[in-house]
Amino acid sequence: MYKAELQAWANASGLEIHVSHYPPGTSKWDPIEHRLFSPISLNWRGEPLRSFDIVVNFIANTTTKTGLRVRAVLDTREYATGRKVDKATLAALNIERNDFHGNWNYIIKPQLTEESA
Repeated sequence: MYKAELQAWANASGLEIHVSHYPPGTSKWDPIEHRLFSPISLNWRGEPLRSFDIVVNFIANTTTKTGLRVRAVLDTREYATGRKVDKATLAALNIERNDFHGNWNYIIKPQLTEESA
């Protein structure tokens, strides 16, 4: 589903979207996890997370000595679940796969339409 949404964004913006996923089992090397999640965990120091407001407040008030400041808001919108993308839509995606692990690294390019050609 997300690839179809990225394709729609690429089409609307005219931008190429470069996507690079971490391979399965390698999230321990994700620099965002190291820089963000550890300070958040230290900030709440085992306090019970009894409500969304408490969680968002702990996250939003996280800072570090090196200058990291976290902003957080609770998203209360409802999102559709179980959405499916048909095979024709997936086949029409304008994806250029990288030579190195193209299933994890690729570019979604805007689709040319008659108006943009």
